Amino acid sequence: MKKLTLYSITLFTLLTLTSCEAIETIFKAGMWWGIILVVAVVVILFLIFSRGKNS
Repeated sequence: MKKLTLYSITLFTLLTLTSCEAIETIFKAGMWWGIILVVAVVVILFLIFSRGKNS
């Protein structure tokens, strides 16, 4: 079922977007995921180090 959904989304994307638009969308999504992950790692490190000082 998950493969069918993935194939459907891929097919829909290929039919509706030109190649440049598809690549642009992929890079925008990748950029935002990268930003979110970096912020999450910084927050986790901050919490770890701040708890270490209080103990």
